[in-house]
Amino acid sequence: MTGTDHAVLLLRLAAPLQSWGGPSRYNRRETHPQPTKSGVLGLLAAAEGRDREASLADLIGLQLGVRVDQPGTLLRDYHTYSDHRGLPLLSAKTNSRGQQTRTTPPKYTGVTRRFYLQDAVFVAALRGPKTLVACLEEAVRNPVYPLSLGRRSCPPTGRVSLGLRPDTGLDDALKEVPWQAGRYRRSQVHGTTTTLEATVEDPAGDQVALDVPDTYDLKTGTRFSRRAVRHLWVTVPTGRTEPADPAPHTGATRQPDHDPFALLGW
Repeated sequence: MTGTDHAVLLLRLAAPLQSWGGPSRYNRRETHPQPTKSGVLGLLAAAEGRDREASLADLIGLQLGVRVDQPGTLLRDYHTYSDHRGLPLLSAKTNSRGQQTRTTPPKYTGVTRRFYLQDAVFVAALRGPKTLVACLEEAVRNPVYPLSLGRRSCPPTGRVSLGLRPDTGLDDALKEVPWQAGRYRRSQVHGTTTTLEATVEDPAGDQVALDVPDTYDLKTGTRFSRRAVRHLWVTVPTGRTEPADPAPHTGATRQPDHDPFALLGW
């Protein structure tokens, strides 16, 4: 049900690198193939200048929909770290005073594996009370803290806010936004429309996403709860006025735009 007291905020999430983690910790930091609710709410909280200990109760109530305009590719970063003072690394063990101890035998170099999406583009739609989403849209255009797409090392490119829309369902909101893919991706699609994967928050959804944060407080850590979601496909114009013929003089047959591996993020 829609009404005049709600509105929809639309965001463009694009960058050379994005990483939408979840419960993964320690030396292997994975990424989801789409932006998570935890990551998107973190971006909004940073834009407003909220402290990590601040309540997220109002943000958690927002309904999230995500459209995959350009899935990107998966990148694995082999990352090493050490103490700049030349000291052994800290271990996971603590002493009687609760202090971490040094590794025994001493270990001077650690390894982490971090995963990113490279050259991906998404459209996020957030539906909620009009007053709240209007404040969030203003904050995204004039953020207090730098915005990032999942990790601090992943700043967005181009404008993030695509503005506000009158209240409507997440499905319809995602259908109305023009295709946001880059030039190269656009050149690969020859039709007047393209079909894009989307995921929307829906109490009646048949899938579950474990990505709703309770806090961003570093002292307590974040615990994630579930939300029901629904997967769908939306068709949007490509901007072409007529289908392009890739080889008009050779008799070549144009390949269909549908990508059967899109759901896998390939």
